[in-house]
Amino acid sequence: MLYAKNVPGWERVVRVAMGVGRLTASVAYFGATPTGWGVGAMGLMAAMSGLLGFCPACAMVGRRLDH
Repeated sequence: MLYAKNVPGWERVVRVAMGVGRLTASVAYFGATPTGWGVGAMGLMAAMSGLLGFCPACAMVGRRLDH
């Protein structure tokens, strides 16, 4: 495995929910504007880190799951 999961289960659920919310907001409220693309990109990254269980920013500061 190239990475170790560093996002706990409860936070993964929150990240996916927030990511879907941001994606929805980018389409519904902002459309194809630079703001819409930015909000959509943030939503996609939040959802992906939740689905994968790995956050590169958390890894850079040394966050690990305690097993």
